[in-house]
Amino acid sequence: MTDLTQTYLAEVQTRLDQVAANRAPIEAAIEAVTAALEAGGVVQAFGTGHSEAFAMEIAGRAGGLIATNRIPLRTVVLRGDRDLSALNGGALEQDATVVDELLGFFDLNPNDIFMIASNSGVNGSIVGMALAAKARGHKVIAVTSLLHTNTVKPKHPSGKRLSEVADIVIDNLAPYGDSTLKIGGGIGVGAVSSITAAFIAQLITIGVAELMQSRGKTPPVYLSANIPGGEEHNRVLEDVYGDRIRREA
Repeated sequence: MTDLTQTYLAEVQTRLDQVAANRAPIEAAIEAVTAALEAGGVVQAFGTGHSEAFAMEIAGRAGGLIATNRIPLRTVVLRGDRDLSALNGGALEQDATVVDELLGFFDLNPNDIFMIASNSGVNGSIVGMALAAKARGHKVIAVTSLLHTNTVKPKHPSGKRLSEVADIVIDNLAPYGDSTLKIGGGIGVGAVSSITAAFIAQLITIGVAELMQSRGKTPPVYLSANIPGGEEHNRVLEDVYGDRIRREA
């Protein structure tokens, strides 16, 4: 292992330790998600760009909660009338007007809870999703870099950041610009936000499962589809929610 990769490992480990130690927002998220699931709601997970990895970590993976749904931004092209060219570049991510159209493709329940990840927390679709969820009466959990988001200007017409809209804010502890290391010429490498966000997703998932079990309930958790009986187990639990949860590519 080179000195630089050893330094990166230390940067990652330090941040994971700090995320785990900051229990208050994690516990608040666990309580809120558990309450939503026990009321018959599902987790609506949203992220754009690399932050979609967070939504994928929350929704539809082995060891994860069944009652979860990922809202991909590309749905407005795959199911709507927008041209394929809309997926080029970052215009759709910046578009504050896309949210109502996007949510129209999903079956929302009043008891659903939204989990929205964005390192910068300022793009139009991200802030728009948080505002739309709040306007519909849903609680919003945000995963964002407080250092980065407080350094840049909001891009949504409201002038708000994701962290200023959400009910619960979890800091992913990524630095400004996300990269943790500098190499020759001042080039930044060693991005960390996806790693800390995935850790946060797992802390919440584990916490919800533990809390439900402590209340005498069996947490609805996915088995790997690649083990015997996994697909059958998952299908039975997914059928409880029908089209409210989608597992599209």
